[in-house]
Amino acid sequence: MTTDPTIRTKDGAKARTKAGAKARRRDRRVYLRAHPLLFALLATTRGRPVRRLGHGTLLVHGTAAYREALTRLPLDRTAPGTTGGAARAARVEGVLFDQEGSGHRDGRREVAGLLGAAGTRELRSVWRPLLLRRLAPLALGGTVDLVPLARELAGAVVCALLRPGAGACASPLALAEAAAEAAATSVRSHLPGPPRPGAGAAAVRAAERLRGLLGPGADARAAMLAVAAVNTTVAALPRAVAWCADAGLWDQAADPALRPALAGELLRVTAASPLLPRVAAADGAVGGCPVRAGDRLLLVARHAAGAHLRDPDGRSPAEPGVARLVFGAGAHACPGARLAREQLEGVLAALAPHRPVVTRARVDRRAALPGWRSLVVRAAA
Repeated sequence: MTTDPTIRTKDGAKARTKAGAKARRRDRRVYLRAHPLLFALLATTRGRPVRRLGHGTLLVHGTAAYREALTRLPLDRTAPGTTGGAARAARVEGVLFDQEGSGHRDGRREVAGLLGAAGTRELRSVWRPLLLRRLAPLALGGTVDLVPLARELAGAVVCALLRPGAGACASPLALAEAAAEAAATSVRSHLPGPPRPGAGAAAVRAAERLRGLLGPGADARAAMLAVAAVNTTVAALPRAVAWCADAGLWDQAADPALRPALAGELLRVTAASPLLPRVAAADGAVGGCPVRAGDRLLLVARHAAGAHLRDPDGRSPAEPGVARLVFGAGAHACPGARLAREQLEGVLAALAPHRPVVTRARVDRRAALPGWRSLVVRAAA
């Protein structure tokens, strides 16, 4: 346990720690190397809960405003520049991202059932043996790259979720790589700025390759599960482990009583999906700022959850309603939140006896979500 003093905000709340400075500097690299201009824009505008840029874009940073945008404002799920819009452009129509009304609710309910308490318990038998096998070199003085480990883990979980009859599943690693490429090409085809020649066609080809690996019987839900599970897992797990190692949090990770809270805290500060692009479907207001139908909303999940203000601490975690905002809110909350937390708990439990340190880290500049292309650790215990 670190004994470094904490920095406190004006109201006395625990904020950043000296021990967390190294972790924060390293984690900031995933933003600065991949999207430096966007990160600078978000950092310089976070002083206000809501800030309008020009006539049609709002940046939403505040906790209450972020929650209000997701729970009270009608949103257009298929507009260009949104996740659903990207899915349709890549010809993956009918996935959870772009469904409307009862279709959206029914789809979410079905996925939530698969990823609920009982479903997650079943999936533990998938990732636990994989972790033991992948992390075995640490006990022998070797190193482990956590990025391919996270890819294989995510791919194995997706394959397990696709029950018999959903179609043949490719190898977990091949499936994960295809899902990552599908997401990356889709995001690149929808980035602001001049059109990128061939970007749209590349997104379509990547989506078709993913569907081919999922098998002829796989439906759009299978493609959605693959893209969402793989990209969030590969973004979240290595970043969380790096933060834990750099901030010296292995004592908390080794404690079964503290580990669940620490996992939630690490997911809060790393915020695998730090920015949620949405489009208003009707007039309204967010954080007291008027919103017009068609306005583009950039919902900054990492700021709403206080990732920039407060370091992770399993002994004094952020209020659950705030911490969980990195997974959305209300009807737009991620149904895989429980799975993400339990996976990270499993990874922390497996790594804690080794107290690993990071020996090499390389940012992935092409990924759909901020993350590492390679993160190599070795045992320090």
